[in-house]
Amino acid sequence: MITVAVTKVPLNDYLYQQYEKLAFLDILLCFGLSTYLYITSFLVDKNGKNGKTKSKKILSHTGRSNNLIYDYFMGRELNPRSFHGTFDWKQFCELRPGLLLWLLLNISCAQEQYKLNNYEHISGSMILLNVFHFIYVWDSLYNERSILTTMDITTDGFGFMLIFGDLCWVPFTYNHPTNYLVHHDPQLKTVTLVLIFCLYCIGFYIFRSSNKQKDIFRSNPFDERVQHLNYIKTKRGTCLLTSGWWGYARKINYTGDYLMGLSYSLLCGCDSVVPYYYSIYFLILLVHRSIRDDELCSIKYGKDWIEYKRQVPYRFIPGII
Repeated sequence: MITVAVTKVPLNDYLYQQYEKLAFLDILLCFGLSTYLYITSFLVDKNGKNGKTKSKKILSHTGRSNNLIYDYFMGRELNPRSFHGTFDWKQFCELRPGLLLWLLLNISCAQEQYKLNNYEHISGSMILLNVFHFIYVWDSLYNERSILTTMDITTDGFGFMLIFGDLCWVPFTYNHPTNYLVHHDPQLKTVTLVLIFCLYCIGFYIFRSSNKQKDIFRSNPFDERVQHLNYIKTKRGTCLLTSGWWGYARKINYTGDYLMGLSYSLLCGCDSVVPYYYSIYFLILLVHRSIRDDELCSIKYGKDWIEYKRQVPYRFIPGII
């Protein structure tokens, strides 16, 4: 933003034309922040406005192996804070910077396509893709409090892995289908666009309604919207939902998320496999996260998790997998 203000270059043109340089600078920023947080994780914390109250850092289980490279990558500190504990680096970086940059890159791609078309039109695929991404980002930011119970926040340290993922990988990788459309208009028929739109809506409905159901149950199991749901009371005192959305599959929200991701690639047509890189990567990511989560929950809940998997045997799609 500072560069744009000084150079007086239009924002949309600047972002697209300087795409590679922005990505490179973003990577340098990730290394800089990772190094800073790794070093400060060894320092004694000083809380309070007077800076006199000292406390130990809360370290993550994954980032204290005493292997410098591994701990740097995974992150030693669970939730690093600055400014006397008032600024949480992980919570801030988890969504806002990367998602907003993603939107700005999308807008710049649409602007570039409009320019290449002699300022006459923007393709239907480009318009829908920008709308899809805007809805996804808006929903994520509106429901930001939901991330507080995710594995990234509760388990993983805030090291290079998450920092690079949040600040660089998300905006520049998730923007890939939009970037592809700048020079490749698949000219999809209206009926095809409508079908892809329906696929996205189905995915969004599954994703948002399942997550909302879980969030309501976690905050108040006696809420009239979820009090009818069945669950397993674990020995740890927590509850595992076995009905509603979460009776269909253990990761039903991932299914909805992937349907949305698949719709992004489908908008690019079938002339090339390049735009399907995103949907393939996203599938691998979700499968890996589900396996990792299953292993952690197995350790956490023991026999209760075995019973839970017996009652909810499917991971993604009921009756299939």
